Amino acid sequence: MRESTAVAVTEDFAVHTVRCTDHRPGWSEPESFTAHRIVLVRVGRFRMRSRHGRAVIDPTMGYAEAPGGEGRFAHPAGGDVCTAITLSPGLWRGSAGMVRVGARADVAHRLLLRAGPDVGYETAERLLGLLVHLALDDTGRIRRALVDEAREAIVSDHPQAAALVPLARLLEVSPSHLSRTFRRETGMSVTRFRNRIRVGRALDRIEQGERDLAGLAGDLGFADHAHLTRTIKEETGHPPTALRRLLASR
Repeated sequence: MRESTAVAVTEDFAVHTVRCTDHRPGWSEPESFTAHRIVLVRVGRFRMRSRHGRAVIDPTMGYAEAPGGEGRFAHPAGGDVCTAITLSPGLWRGSAGMVRVGARADVAHRLLLRAGPDVGYETAERLLGLLVHLALDDTGRIRRALVDEAREAIVSDHPQAAALVPLARLLEVSPSHLSRTFRRETGMSVTRFRNRIRVGRALDRIEQGERDLAGLAGDLGFADHAHLTRTIKEETGHPPTALRRLLASR
């Protein structure tokens, strides 16, 4: 029996926690793969058999599926808890088969599951970081002009700059290239840059006397009032209420 819980779902990727309570030493019937998916184990282990051979799937070894393939599974050690990451064809890099999970990928996996409510940027960047460590990311070089175009799209509120993957699609590059190059060129992540712009706008409104923080959060694209407050405090060191007093004191 399997129970799947959504962690993050967008049109470009989805992350689910999957709990399996099977205790079946023998092989299951063949299961068809219908999507580009990476499966990583958090707790437990199981066996898998596919055209790539047999393998024990545990926290050090995952597997990647592609449409048209199939696999058989056995659970001689009992249940397990996995993370299933479904990718759109545009995000898929690499091929189906076994995936080695090193210590850095393990950390990136854990951080992905701890991502906050900013699915379009924070979760997307953590996912792309994980793909890099799994060696499932594409390679290449993006010029400085690309970063400038990304910044301009974010500052000008281009509709496709509402999330990282559509922004990369607008710029006709890989999201992972955009993410890595942006950090290398600016010293901050795309998420941090976007938050810096939004916090600056929030400060303008607060300085002008804005008191409806829930409305302000909605206007600036934050998930909710708490997300706005947390981000402002992270960026400035002060919560909005303290900033209101500070900026009004002059």
